[in-house]
Amino acid sequence: MLNASLTVDPAYTIGTVDPRLYGSFVEHMGRCVYTGIYEPGHPSANGDGFRQDVAGLVRELGVPIVRYPGGNFVSNYKWEDGIGPVTDRPRRLDLAWRSLETNEVGVGEFVTWARSVGVDPMMAVNLGTRGLEAARDLVEYCNLPGGTYWSDLRGGDPYGIKVWCLGNEMDGPWQTGHKTAEEYARIAVETAKSMRQVDPSIELVACGSSNRAMPTFGSWEATVLKEAYEAVDYISAHAYYQQHGDDRASFLAVATDMDAFIEEVVATADHVRAVKRQSKRIHVSFDEWNVWYQSRFVGETNLDVEQTPRLIEDVYSVTDAVVVGNLLISLLRHADRVKIGCLAQLVNVIAPIMTEPGGAVWKQASFHPFALTAQYGQGTALQVIPSAPTVSTALYGDVPVLDAVAVHTDADEIVIFAVNRSLEEPLDLAVDLRSLPGVTSATHTALADADPDAVNTAAAPDRVAPRLLDEPKIDGGRLSAVLPPLSWNMIRIS
Repeated sequence: MLNASLTVDPAYTIGTVDPRLYGSFVEHMGRCVYTGIYEPGHPSANGDGFRQDVAGLVRELGVPIVRYPGGNFVSNYKWEDGIGPVTDRPRRLDLAWRSLETNEVGVGEFVTWARSVGVDPMMAVNLGTRGLEAARDLVEYCNLPGGTYWSDLRGGDPYGIKVWCLGNEMDGPWQTGHKTAEEYARIAVETAKSMRQVDPSIELVACGSSNRAMPTFGSWEATVLKEAYEAVDYISAHAYYQQHGDDRASFLAVATDMDAFIEEVVATADHVRAVKRQSKRIHVSFDEWNVWYQSRFVGETNLDVEQTPRLIEDVYSVTDAVVVGNLLISLLRHADRVKIGCLAQLVNVIAPIMTEPGGAVWKQASFHPFALTAQYGQGTALQVIPSAPTVSTALYGDVPVLDAVAVHTDADEIVIFAVNRSLEEPLDLAVDLRSLPGVTSATHTALADADPDAVNTAAAPDRVAPRLLDEPKIDGGRLSAVLPPLSWNMIRIS
C-alpha cells in the first residue's frame, strides 16, 4: 500500500470560496436547452415548458450561477429574436453549431427558469457579429426598472443580472467575428463603458485565452488587460481535458495543467496591475471547464443543419468523474483568485445531467463529485501541502499520487477533498490534526469502482454512485484513512 500525509490547520488559509465557483453553463447547443431544461409536453413540464425532473437535479447539483446563452453560439446571436410573442419569433441558422434555432427560449424565459431553480443568470453579449449598441440595449432591457424603450418592452420587474461576459473566446479563429487582441480590447473597453452607463453595478468578464495551448496565450491576456484593466473585473479561462489513447495516468494528472493555467493568468494580470499602478486585482472567471472528448467530435463544419441535434453527449465514466473532482480541487486551491467557475455544460451536452425526450433524466458519474463539493466546499479554502510518492506520466512528468485541498466550512467542519491517482494501489493517508484539538469524529465518502470505465445510463442510473467507507481512525491528533485506487474522496471532520 502507498503512504501519504498532509496537515490541516485552519490558520493556513488560501481564501474565501466564492459560491459562484460552483457555477455551470447553458448554451443554445445540441439538446442543452431544447429537450434538456425545456420540453413542453413532457410529463414533468410546468406551465412554462420547463422540465421539473431536470430542475430537481439542477437544485441537487447545487449550482448558484449559470452562464448563458453561449459559448460560440453567442457570437452570431441576436438577443432581440428571443423576446416578444413566441409565435412571432424568427427561426435562425446558428453558425456555431450549424443548427436551426427556433428562439422559443430567449432571455426572459431563461431568467424565469433560473429563478425557478434558484440560480443567478450570467449573461454573455455578442461581440462577434454585433457590439456596443446591442450589448447596451440588452443591459437596459434586463436591468433598468422602466421608463425607457427597452425596459418598457420587457415589462414587469427588472432581471437584475449582475455578471456579464464581454463576448466569448474571441481569440479563437473558429469564433464568428474572431478578433486580434488589440481589436478585441478596444471593443471590450468601449462596450464595458457603455454597459456601465446603463447599470454601474454590474460585474464584467473580459475574454481570456480559450485554452493554455493557444499560440497567443499570455500575450492575449497582457494586451487585453493593458487596455481594459480599469473597465473589467475578471479575465476568463477555458479548459477541456480528455484521455488520449491508453494514457490514463496523464489524464488523471490534468489538474496540474489547470493549476499552471490559473497561475500564469494570475501572474499576467498582476504584472499589468503593477505596470498600471492599480490597486484593484483582476480575478479569474474559469467559465468553461470539463472533461470533453474532442477527438470524437466531427467539427461544426461537418455537421448537417438540424433542429436540436445530439451534439457532444459524452458519457462519463468513473475515471472521468475522478478527474472532474480533481479539477474542482484545483479551483479550490486557487480560491483567492478564481471567483467564478462554470462547468460546461449543464444538461446533455458534456453534462452531469442527461435526459431523453419525453422520457427519463439521470445523473452521470461526474454529477456526484461536483454536487458533494458544491454542498460541502463552502467556506475558507486551506492549504494542506501533501507529501506523497509520485506517479510517472507521459504528458506531465512525475506528479504526486495524492492531490488534495481542505475547506473550513461555514458549519465549522473541516472537509478534505482528495484524489488517489494510482491506477492499482490504495493510498494510506495520514492527516495531522493537532491544530484541531476538538476533533471527535470523521466520515469518509469515496467515488471509486472495480471497473474504472463504469458509467450510468437511463437503464442503470445508479451504477456509479459515491459510498460511505469505514470511518477514519482518529488517535492522538492524527487521522488515518485509506483511499481506494483511482478514487475521489471527501473526508468530513467534526
